[in-house]
Amino acid sequence: MEQSDKTPKHLLGVGLDNQDGHKRITRAEEFSIVGGSQETHEKMTETLVKTFEDLGTRGKNLQTVERKELADLINKNCPS
Repeated sequence: MEQSDKTPKHLLGVGLDNQDGHKRITRAEEFSIVGGSQETHEKMTETLVKTFEDLGTRGKNLQTVERKELADLINKNCPS
């Protein structure tokens, strides 16, 4: 199924390493992050916030960025 260029896009991050019983959810206009340990959830959030800052600096958003460029930005912004 092909998506229209006008279809809103949204990134979803899912953390699978939560063992402390807490339910973590972070929502923003263009991404949501659910689950994960506190550390994992914070790292995913930091990664996506920085990625969207970079996109904004480049004058792009999820509707205009190419998948490869988005993947490169996510990898660049992922904390070590």
